[in-house]
Amino acid sequence: MIQRIQSVLLFLAFLLDGSVFFNALYSHAVNDPRGWVGITFAIVLTIAMMASLGCIFLYKNRNNQLRWVGRLLIPQVVAFGFGLGIYISLGGFGTYLWDETIGLGLLLLAFVAQLYARKKIKDDIELVKSMDRIR
Repeated sequence: MIQRIQSVLLFLAFLLDGSVFFNALYSHAVNDPRGWVGITFAIVLTIAMMASLGCIFLYKNRNNQLRWVGRLLIPQVVAFGFGLGIYISLGGFGTYLWDETIGLGLLLLAFVAQLYARKKIKDDIELVKSMDRIR
């Protein structure tokens, strides 16, 4: 079902990951002189974004959805690590890096949304198991 809270959270994670592409953090990654940093960051971010959207449509099999959301956390952590590395390479923490801080916050919020969606999927599985025991 699309109206489940975990589906909403996974879609929110999709939107948050997608909004990083329009942020200063991504533009700094693309303008990196080594080149591989921007491409790798874009690939990992796209994988995390598309997998989050794909996990929404696995709602009919909750155990499968739980497994895939658990696997989805890995590229999200890698994307956050790339974002943190890019952020630190810009010269440390300061008041002049507000746009980049917002991009890093978006990645963190997407990770938290995926974690909470995973928790809600587990709660649904527990609820279905408890209902089966009552029958």
